[in-house]
Amino acid sequence: MNRPQPPSRRSTRRRALLTAALTGLAVLTAAAFWFQPWKLWLDTTVREAAPAATAERGGARTLATGELISHEHRTTGTVRILELPDGSRTLRLEGLDTSNGPDLRVLITDAPVKEGRAGWYVFDDGAHRSLGALKGNKGDQNYPLPADVDLGRYTSVSIWCDRFDVSFGAAALTRA
Repeated sequence: MNRPQPPSRRSTRRRALLTAALTGLAVLTAAAFWFQPWKLWLDTTVREAAPAATAERGGARTLATGELISHEHRTTGTVRILELPDGSRTLRLEGLDTSNGPDLRVLITDAPVKEGRAGWYVFDDGAHRSLGALKGNKGDQNYPLPADVDLGRYTSVSIWCDRFDVSFGAAALTRA
């Protein structure tokens, strides 16, 4: 009669090490997917021209402007809201320079722009609209502004990391 032999200490230890290694690899893979740290070293530059206005209908009119300040990441640049002769409006980022990151968005909000950590988390607390994914972390880019966005209510813009609910940078809008 052959009895099964209990696993040796060596094979039990090997199994435990293999399980720990596979678990560690799964955790590292999930963390890399979630944080996407490589984006901090990859820049995407966008050079979109300002919306074209037709010669017969006149040029674009600036409705509001603002200067970006840094929050979670160093951020600089100018925000302009332009009205085209056809009545459509565009939010334009000019000279944007910020870090890249996972799931960055351009938000127009009713939140006050605050310096330092006090301003990092406020932009999705009240009224806000996402104008879409940030096209690039550097350069000039345009975002169509929905017709129902009331510039009397929406008074700031944030480069918002939706993954971590934090502002990379923001600008208070001043009516022109």
